[in-house]
Amino acid sequence: MVPPSRFRMTPAEVMAAVAALPGEQRLHDATRAVHGAAFWNGRVLMAREDVGRHNALDKLVGGMLRAGLGPEGAVVLTSRVSTDMVQKVAMLGAPVIIAVSAPTVAAVELAEASGITLI
Repeated sequence: MVPPSRFRMTPAEVMAAVAALPGEQRLHDATRAVHGAAFWNGRVLMAREDVGRHNALDKLVGGMLRAGLGPEGAVVLTSRVSTDMVQKVAMLGAPVIIAVSAPTVAAVELAEASGITLI
């Protein structure tokens, strides 16, 4: 369960977070073959890419931990969201996941049970 958070986003901020992700995807621009994961809190604070959607998220979480970034913000993903992706975000402690692809039903249920807002 993610601790209660004061982090909130307006619909316009959600759209801004999604719109900011392509600018952080240089490898995707070159190959059109990788997934992206970013951390947004008013702006993209960190982004990572990988051919595997899980790896992109793992790289983001690792980069955030190394940089000392706290979890108050949204994880923005270019991939579909499954339960394992929700579990990784829950371990990070981020209160919001925004994905440009549809989540699985199980991911929606797990996010709700974990106190994570899934958009």
